Amino acid sequence: METRPLGNSGLDVPAVGLGTWRTLDVQGEAAEQNAYAVVDQALHEDGGFFDTSAMYGEAERVLAEALRGRRRWATVATKVWAPTAREGRAQIYRALGLFGNYVDLYQVHNLLGWREQLATLEALQARGQVRAIGATHYNPGMFPELRTVMNTGRISVIQIPYNPLERDAERVILPLAAELGLGVVVMRPFAEGALFRRSPPEAALEPLAHFGIRTWAQALIKWILSDPRCHVVIPATSHPVRVIENTAAGEPPWLGISEREYVSQLARGKR
Repeated sequence: METRPLGNSGLDVPAVGLGTWRTLDVQGEAAEQNAYAVVDQALHEDGGFFDTSAMYGEAERVLAEALRGRRRWATVATKVWAPTAREGRAQIYRALGLFGNYVDLYQVHNLLGWREQLATLEALQARGQVRAIGATHYNPGMFPELRTVMNTGRISVIQIPYNPLERDAERVILPLAAELGLGVVVMRPFAEGALFRRSPPEAALEPLAHFGIRTWAQALIKWILSDPRCHVVIPATSHPVRVIENTAAGEPPWLGISEREYVSQLARGKR
């Protein structure tokens, strides 16, 4: 799979990583063993960029257990989600304890308390315990505040939703990220499942076959990655076989303008 510089963050990342919301928020031997199998498959497919958060219940703990003994092969992106600096520090130090005393990308989740949290993260970055700092938000209504944070020069990565149905980021966020040299992590590549509820027929994907696309999920992932402003996409799954399918879309050739428009039309049911 293609590896890309994550903007000016200093991190090199696989084009397709793994989201952990819900899928790694599990308890019990059977569920945790399945989660470990998903992480194993991601590492095997060179998709070792893992995005998690203190907000995701058990996900940080389960991911840390799955990476035991091989932490150095993974790029861990986690998030602090707390309204105060004190609460944030508690979350951050817990995560550092889980992930070998360093986190590759530490993000302020949904911009909550971002002024307080950035100061803590910057101090840890100066000590080498945080390699890069980012900020996230899922709601386009908060993009004006995200732009404010981007323009501070204090972060090097953003995480936003982007797919053929959710394109608000195209207007201002992605152009500004490119201008500032920020890395872009893309969440919700399948619009939280909405894009699978309107999957096109298999025959409609035949014109995309020479791009290595065999499934609708691959078409959606490649649609995102074909925008050079996007560096890594983080689909979530509970099935190891889906990890193989998803990471296969992280290889060139990339879609051109006409092919991206074709996928957009399929997503809107226009074809």
